[in-house]
Amino acid sequence: MAALSKIPHSCYEIGHTWHPSCVQSAADITKGALEVSFKIYAPLYLIAAVLRRKKKDYYLKRLIPEILWSTSFLTTNGTLFIVFFCILRKLLGGFYPWSSGFGAALPASYIAILLERKSRRGLLTIYMANLASETLFRMAVTRGIVKPIKHGEVLLFSITASIFMFLFRSNDGLKGFAFSALKFIIGKEEIPTHCNVADSVGTSPPERTAAIDTEPSQALAERADHRRKKLIAYTRKLLESICKHGPRHRCCKHYQDNCISYCVKGFVRMFSIGYLIQCCLKVPSAFRQMFSKPSRLPSVFYNKENFQLGAFLGSFVSIYKGTSCLLRWVRNIDDELHALIAGFLAGVSMFFYKSTSITMYLFSKLVETMYFKGIEAGQFPYFPHADTIIYAISTAICFHAAVMEVQNLRPSYWKFLLRLTKGRFALMNRELLDMFGTEASRNFKGFVPKLDPRYTTVLSRTVLPPGADAKLG
Repeated sequence: MAALSKIPHSCYEIGHTWHPSCVQSAADITKGALEVSFKIYAPLYLIAAVLRRKKKDYYLKRLIPEILWSTSFLTTNGTLFIVFFCILRKLLGGFYPWSSGFGAALPASYIAILLERKSRRGLLTIYMANLASETLFRMAVTRGIVKPIKHGEVLLFSITASIFMFLFRSNDGLKGFAFSALKFIIGKEEIPTHCNVADSVGTSPPERTAAIDTEPSQALAERADHRRKKLIAYTRKLLESICKHGPRHRCCKHYQDNCISYCVKGFVRMFSIGYLIQCCLKVPSAFRQMFSKPSRLPSVFYNKENFQLGAFLGSFVSIYKGTSCLLRWVRNIDDELHALIAGFLAGVSMFFYKSTSITMYLFSKLVETMYFKGIEAGQFPYFPHADTIIYAISTAICFHAAVMEVQNLRPSYWKFLLRLTKGRFALMNRELLDMFGTEASRNFKGFVPKLDPRYTTVLSRTVLPPGADAKLG
């Protein structure tokens, strides 16, 4: 079907199909978004306050206002979208390909972000810019403009990690949260300005002695236990030998460990952290199923994703540290250029936990970092209020995809929009929007809303006037 330039249907027939009144529909969206937004931000701010060890004064004077502040921002974004959706329909006399999604979301998002606290605008802008970039890429792939590269997210992550690690190793390369995060993940040993005073070496924990049953009837069990204990002792002795007597280059700053144990300990530490993070993310859903499906509780600890995230973080750190040590041995110097190679090779760890979201977020942060460094060097111009403009454009792109081509939107964000609107975003009459040639109804299995014929302007298969017969093609 050839794509049309304009369709004459009303906003009731296309958008708020659950109620013919624009005002009532906006009120429905506001009510649902307000409830959901508060449920999102209340625990989020409370947990953040506990983790940051805020004082009592914060809980009494600032916690509730900040929650309401962010709640109003998110509610406004959802409400104004349907408001501008109806306004544009009345001004234009119909819907154009750009007006039903991008056109309505752009002013709504710009006004909404102005209500949010300035300290949060940057994070929101980075997230939405990341999401919009991914959405635009999927749109380009769907239209045949771009051909996807196999394992492209791994390649992009490797390049991003390479540059980030180089900046981490360079003087004044990274500052603030990015530097602190990499210092926590990689360790202070890879920072060139790391103090040369080694910490006191800890003593190894005493070996545990297995209790042996001395009863004669347990002779077979004793022999098996003796062999197991002997194997454990041999393994521990081998590991201690490697850790204590292995090689360490004079340029390496991990004074308490040799190069082998340095890499092994890095893997074990970050594997444990990654495993625990994934377990904690699954705990809330597990508690909800504790009584209805108790058999699923063990999956919190034995889920495949737990080990995948752990393997990703652990292998990233161990590959980076191992490559850095190897290059110091080969070149006999400690150079920040080593981080380019080590960071790129460490990026291969993304194969354990492929995530376009992580890759795009880190790439967006890298672009932001390079842009601000360019401003400091006088190479790039500074644009006031750039974060609000970028947020508005990025959000408008994502809303446009949610209306016109949901198949190209990240599934998690689509679920978020459904939650925010209490499922009303899925009630749009996308079969009529198929006239624009974007396959808007592809993921909705022929859903057609039932409309009140008294408030429709064009006869279609969605309405059937009383007493009339319509032959549908």
